[in-house]
Amino acid sequence: FRSACSTLMAADGEAIYKSKCFSCHGDKASKAALNKSQIIAGWDAAKIIASVNGYKNGEGGPMKGVMKPIASGLNDEDLKAVAATIASYK
Repeated sequence: FRSACSTLMAADGEAIYKSKCFSCHGDKASKAALNKSQIIAGWDAAKIIASVNGYKNGEGGPMKGVMKPIASGLNDEDLKAVAATIASYK
């Protein structure tokens, strides 16, 4: 029972991607957001987490103004889940 509860409570990376990332990064992270970002499909999860945490800290390239509020809205669990989802896109 405990593992079933843990699974139900785990963050849903696909749902987070669709609600927070899809509108700019496209289907399966396959496009450059606003024609300015890198295509992030297939990045490893650690690179995604580091990038998003950089945005939280006000760092980053031309998209930092757009990404900071989005990044700041992700807690660690949500970030790990969405990073794993993006990393799975090839």
